[in-house]
Amino acid sequence: MARKKRYQFNARTLAYEVHRTSLRKRFSKGLLLFSLSLAAFAGYYFLYTQYLGFETPKTAYLKQRYAAANSKFELLERKFEQSNQALAELQMRDNNIYRPIFGMEELSQDVRDAGFGGVNRYAHLQAASSSQSLMDAVKRMDIIYKKAFVQSRSYDEVSLLAKRADEMAQCVPAIPPVALENVRLSSLFGYRTDPVYGSRRMHQGIDLSGNRGEPIYSAGNGTVVEVRRNFFGYGREIVVDHGFGYKTRYAHLQEMLVKVGDEVKRGEQIATMGNTGKSVGVHLHYEVIYRERRVNPLNYYNQEVKGEEYMAMVNRRDEV
Repeated sequence: MARKKRYQFNARTLAYEVHRTSLRKRFSKGLLLFSLSLAAFAGYYFLYTQYLGFETPKTAYLKQRYAAANSKFELLERKFEQSNQALAELQMRDNNIYRPIFGMEELSQDVRDAGFGGVNRYAHLQAASSSQSLMDAVKRMDIIYKKAFVQSRSYDEVSLLAKRADEMAQCVPAIPPVALENVRLSSLFGYRTDPVYGSRRMHQGIDLSGNRGEPIYSAGNGTVVEVRRNFFGYGREIVVDHGFGYKTRYAHLQEMLVKVGDEVKRGEQIATMGNTGKSVGVHLHYEVIYRERRVNPLNYYNQEVKGEEYMAMVNRRDEV
């Protein structure tokens, strides 16, 4: 349909002429209408959102997605905490129960943390940034997996020793090396005044004083790895490797009845008591070495085992 023409009376020509609007006026009018429309929309948006308190559909949708994501992160956080607590309980039982049963040293917390210093540094997922929260969650998961791997390896070690428990029970140095009713405990494990030099020094074992020629027995099954004759120091000494990280040393001996490579049983006589090396009297210097570290021998045998009970343990090897 053709556009309807508008006419305007021209006073000079006394005639009606077609009214023509300039391009500038038409543009100005369009701009004014657009500005008024924009102002009306802004006023409507302000009234709708600020005064009436309503949300736009897009805002409501984004809030819904944010709430769902935040709920998932909170659930993930609870699972992390539960997993970490369960892992901490396993670590505690491993260090305080399982490993000590088999004479194993406890694992330090640095080793158990797998080099991460724990998971507390990622204990809170920041809600302000979902991407950052996801990164923190991945890091915490990686830490827990690695700590669980360390715990798994520890259980593997315990399991291996558990399978060999019977063998280990015979190898651990669990009986006195001499008949206790025939000797006296003359020096304890720890710092003492050295009887020769007079200075305060660490005594790496215990001294059991008795008569020359008193029988000395192996405290557990093992292999003789050292037989030495020293003029000073330990004098005549024997070292038995019992396996499972254990060794025992018998020093200041008079007579040595075994040689390197001999397999010995618990209760088998290996030497006699003497006064050789750096010694001021007839005695046995006895050491228990666990994983190359000297430990207190008194923690490994019952000091009340004497007389017939002890001799029965010593002579039992002949019945095998």
